[in-house]
Amino acid sequence: MWFKVLPGIAVMATCLFIPRVAAAHIHKFSNRGKEKRIAHFLYQWSLMERDRRVSGVNCYHVSKGLENID
Repeated sequence: MWFKVLPGIAVMATCLFIPRVAAAHIHKFSNRGKEKRIAHFLYQWSLMERDRRVSGVNCYHVSKGLENID
């Protein structure tokens, strides 16, 4: 019957799910817990450049916070 297919579908779903979760954890570990920002559009690039300029250390992922901006 149709329910005999369910174990196969469960195995296939698990095999497709594990690499996605593993890749997310590997990227998180290799980037020291920070998500990498990607600029696909000009607006996103300008926001990254603004964050780099405001941070004071020339890195877009280091943030000072609003209370520390002059």
